[in-house]
Amino acid sequence: MTKVYFIPDSEKTLFGHPAGLFVLFFTELWERFSYYGMRALFTIFLVAETTGQNKGFGWTNEEALWLYGWYTMLVYLACIPGGWIADNFLGQKKTVMLGGLMLCLGHGILAFDSEISFYAGCAFIILGVGGLKPNISSMVGGLYPKGDIRRDLGFYIFYMGINLGAFFAPLLCGWVGETYNWHYGFGLAAVGMIIGQFVYYFGQPYLDKVGNIKKISADQKKELKKQKLTQIEKDRIKVLLISFLMIIVFWGAFEQAGGLMNLYAKQKTNRFLMGWEVPASWFQSLNAFFIVTLAVIIGRIWMKLKIKGNPASSIFKIAVGILIMGFGFLFMRFAASEHELFGYSSMHWLVLAYLFHTIGELSASPVSLSFITKLAPDKYAALMMGLFFAASGMGNMLAARIGVNAEAVGEKVTFTGIFIFCTLFAFLIIAILRPINRLMHRAEYT
Repeated sequence: MTKVYFIPDSEKTLFGHPAGLFVLFFTELWERFSYYGMRALFTIFLVAETTGQNKGFGWTNEEALWLYGWYTMLVYLACIPGGWIADNFLGQKKTVMLGGLMLCLGHGILAFDSEISFYAGCAFIILGVGGLKPNISSMVGGLYPKGDIRRDLGFYIFYMGINLGAFFAPLLCGWVGETYNWHYGFGLAAVGMIIGQFVYYFGQPYLDKVGNIKKISADQKKELKKQKLTQIEKDRIKVLLISFLMIIVFWGAFEQAGGLMNLYAKQKTNRFLMGWEVPASWFQSLNAFFIVTLAVIIGRIWMKLKIKGNPASSIFKIAVGILIMGFGFLFMRFAASEHELFGYSSMHWLVLAYLFHTIGELSASPVSLSFITKLAPDKYAALMMGLFFAASGMGNMLAARIGVNAEAVGEKVTFTGIFIFCTLFAFLIIAILRPINRLMHRAEYT
């Protein structure tokens, strides 16, 4: 039976949720605005010609994809030390503050027009995301006591903040960068991060009970080091490791969006609409647009299954997400076939691909964050969140490797291969779902 948590009268709430959720919501909204704003410009800036009014670096697609892969992988791998620092020294709240300051510096440096400033800005962003990303997500979970039925919905609300930022960023930063100057676009992303940092700073009174470092004596530290995990905790960690593998597969396919598919939109797609050429970076907003418009529908489908007595586990939802997202690459295969015939492909193939990718993401990604806070042992909560984002980083590097390989084998073969692999992998996970669920020891229902 699902536990019902009664909200204490002393808790400050907004729309039935802790007020701190909305501080974190807007902080993450602006952080994601800055990240996705520069992400929309990253590869197309690198391959832009070195001549003309809006100069890029003039790199090849392969070079741009390799740097994009390393950059996005390191962004998420940095979440491991970020989680460790929070667990052992600063606490989640202060580590998020420090990460935000680094992000303001990083995005601000990218506004300068030089190769050195580009690399320096990326380095600060890597460190900043490592400090902010795993800990702000853990803080969302910390707002809700165990057994609180509002927790999953709280993560969905938080996820909306991520995607509102991700929707507007390519439209604004992408348009400014492609139309006027790449570094103006990067600078606009910096403005967004500064706003997010102010929101977080002035919202501290609503976060007084979450994200603090736990003060323990030397004897207690020694006792904790000797404290062994129970068998149930070990089993649950095994499930988390399986979920991390699934996350690598999911993002390895999904993150073609910022690399191969972004370049495909720029170089091989007919983007003219009623005589006006749609900026290639704008296609990066489709994912967030579909998330905002479809999240309630997808969430309601899973909720109806739960009400009818057939609740789906998070592992099953992630597997279904991989399956649906994989089908999106069928449309990219059709786009590549059309390009072979006519020398261009239509925009609607990209739109359909992003639609299926989004439906897959809505099944897989929001529940992942909540899932980790339920299964991870308390003493390793931030570290496990860091490992989750590290798995996302490995997926990003895999995505880049696939994109680079597409230069040799062609997009048609690449998109077809992604579709086949995702389909087979998803069915494999579904086939072994029962023993995986047993290892969770009903963690999702307590």
